[in-house]
Amino acid sequence: MTDDSDREAFQHDPVGHAQVRAGMSVGDLADAYGDAGIGATAVHEAVDITAEMLGDDDVSVFLGLAGAMVPTGMRAIVADLIRDGYVDALVTTGANLTHDTIEAIGGKHHHGHAEPPGVTSSHSHDSREHGEETPEGSTMRDHDEQLRDEGVDRIFNVYLPQEHFAAFESHLREEVFPVLADEGTVSIQRLTEELGRANAAVNDREGVEEGAGVAAAAYEHDVPVYCPAVQDSVLGIQAWMYSQTSDFSLDALADMDTITDQAFAAEEAGAFVVGGGVPKNYVLQTMLVAPDAYDYAVQLTMDPPQTGGLSGATLDEARSWGKLEKAARNVSVYADATITLPLVVAAARERIEQ
Repeated sequence: MTDDSDREAFQHDPVGHAQVRAGMSVGDLADAYGDAGIGATAVHEAVDITAEMLGDDDVSVFLGLAGAMVPTGMRAIVADLIRDGYVDALVTTGANLTHDTIEAIGGKHHHGHAEPPGVTSSHSHDSREHGEETPEGSTMRDHDEQLRDEGVDRIFNVYLPQEHFAAFESHLREEVFPVLADEGTVSIQRLTEELGRANAAVNDREGVEEGAGVAAAAYEHDVPVYCPAVQDSVLGIQAWMYSQTSDFSLDALADMDTITDQAFAAEEAGAFVVGGGVPKNYVLQTMLVAPDAYDYAVQLTMDPPQTGGLSGATLDEARSWGKLEKAARNVSVYADATITLPLVVAAARERIEQ
């Protein structure tokens, strides 16, 4: 029989049972997650690592923001992180910047339906058993065709009236692009900087009830915003269209200088990655040309690692590329980021600011 004294794993830290109670704080809940296993353990560790890297002024934090985080209601969380000095560089998508701007100038996203109104998941299951139409069949198609006829775009269960894109185009052509056209060819980061300035100015001038948002907060606090795949968005389409009739153009490589300089200058570095795709890779690959690598890394994603795709790849895998230090603290949380981002950030900030 094996002597338990020879088995280190059995000498400490047994799995416990999370306890919840009325009135507990989000930090208390995150601590309770530490008693449990599987995803709860990962969330607890994510809070630990996030609090450590956000709470240390010597750590340069690179935030990667992919997905539909702005239109689904995560905008203020990100803007507040920037405004309160927790972010040194933001890498995001043109889509997030587009939706951020729409809200900054007075547009709104709306709660909608991921399935046709009146159709529930249980009904869908029953319908399939009886050979009826399912929401993913003609019923769902009819729903989206109706939305198209009504001029409404759908992002899962979020709706956006298309007239907001017309207002967005006007904003760019009147407030953003003319300034840049006078400068000729500019970096993408220069575009996002001017976008933030214009968003803040219009938001204040028009007395928009919603806050000026992510790009504006970054502009006001000198945090560079990188958008390496800006072409893959309405913002990118509008930039291309404006370039056809003006001296304005974008230099896709210029931002490599700035973000690499930030990586070189970092005493320590942390990656906080929400979602996958280009923002995740751009954040992580920065350390391939720096003398050091990330000392901390947290990723919140729903993409599984088994496909071999970058979006779901573990941060341990990134260590093999030299993107993370061998001794880096890192964790991957596989869950909907609209659930995990508020929880992790709130619990981490509670620890730092209490």
